[in-house]
Amino acid sequence: MNASLTRADGSRLRVLVVDDETNIAELLMMALRYEGWEVRTAGTGRTAVNAAREFGPDVVVLDWMLPDFDGLEVLRRIRQRDEHVPVLFLTARDAVEDRVAGLTAGGDDYVTKPFSLEEVVARVRALVRRTGAREARAEHVVVVGDLVLDEDSRDVTRAGTAIELTATEFELLRFLMRNPRRVLSKAQILDRVWNYDFGGQANVVELYISYLRKKIDAGREPMIHTKRGAGYVLKPVEPA
Repeated sequence: MNASLTRADGSRLRVLVVDDETNIAELLMMALRYEGWEVRTAGTGRTAVNAAREFGPDVVVLDWMLPDFDGLEVLRRIRQRDEHVPVLFLTARDAVEDRVAGLTAGGDDYVTKPFSLEEVVARVRALVRRTGAREARAEHVVVVGDLVLDEDSRDVTRAGTAIELTATEFELLRFLMRNPRRVLSKAQILDRVWNYDFGGQANVVELYISYLRKKIDAGREPMIHTKRGAGYVLKPVEPA
C-alpha cells in the first residue's frame, strides 16, 4: 500500500462518498478506508450537503445521478461553504455532456462507470495532493486497542508482545484493523486479501481467521469475532 496522505496537521484525510447505489458506496468506502482515510457516505444530494457541512471533507467523490437532485446542484451547494474542496465526479460511460458540464461547473476530475477501485483511489490521491496533503509516516502504524501493526516494518504486537505472522496473515489482519468494529463478509475479505471473487472459497477465509485467532487471541480476551451469516469483525476489548 502507498504511504497515507494526511491533513497539514497530521490528522487523517476526510473523504465524502456520494452515491445512491449502496454497493458502490460501500466498496468505495472500504477501499478509501484501506488507505487510512476517514470516510463517510451519503445516498442523496440533500444528505450529501448536510454531511459536507458537518464532516468537512478534504475531497468529495460525487455520483452525477442522485434521486433528489443531480451532482451539479450538490457541487454548487457544497462550494457555497467550501469553494476549494476538490470534487471527483462519477459518471456514466457515455455521458460526455455530463462530464463536460461537471468540469465546466468546477468539478476537478471524473471517472466513468464501471470503474476500478484502484483508479478511483489514484484519482483521489492526486486531487488531495494538489490541496497540500502530505505523506504521513505515523499513519503506517495502525492501532486497535492494545493491538499494534506497523505497515513499514511489518511488526505486530499485542499488549507489547511480538506476534509473528505470515504474509497472508499480515494482510488479513491489516484489512481487519483498517476496518475496526465493521463486519466484513467473506466475499469482501477474499476480494481485498486474495484478490479474487467469492465462489466456494469461504473455507480459505475461515482457515486464516482461525490461524489469526490462535496468534492474536490465544490466552487473551478475544478481539476477532464471528457474526454468524454476516462475516467477521475485529474490535478492541471493552474495559471491564
